Amino acid sequence: MKSNKKLAIDFDGTIVDDAYPGIGKAKVFAFDTLKKLQGEGYRLILWTYRHGKSLEDAVEFCRKNGLEFYAVNSSFEGEVFDSETQSRKIDADLFIDDRNLGGFPGWGEIYQIINERIEFQVAGGEVHAYSKMKKEKKRGLFW
Repeated sequence: MKSNKKLAIDFDGTIVDDAYPGIGKAKVFAFDTLKKLQGEGYRLILWTYRHGKSLEDAVEFCRKNGLEFYAVNSSFEGEVFDSETQSRKIDADLFIDDRNLGGFPGWGEIYQIINERIEFQVAGGEVHAYSKMKKEKKRGLFW
């Protein structure tokens, strides 16, 4: 089944290692995972602090790695932002960023969370899928 959800994805520290304003090395499985999600119907939005030349460089880097975005720093391609009538928060279903609570879990884990709709939580300073959390055994009759 194809998805029509929008994913807002950060660039520095998420798609590539953080080297702002330069371009860091691509994160392991970043482009493979993003292209796979795109092939499954997800609309990818590049949502980054970058602007001007550094933004153009990031978009071109992604393009050279086979990734075109549905939109860049906007909710949809061609959006004209008017701060008098619009919020700067973009319209996306999920946000993928290295500054999530618990940090960046890696692209393999992100794909599983999205694809299998796995719930997760932050524990011990790391992001854990509930399916991988150690469950406490019940003690006694009621707990």
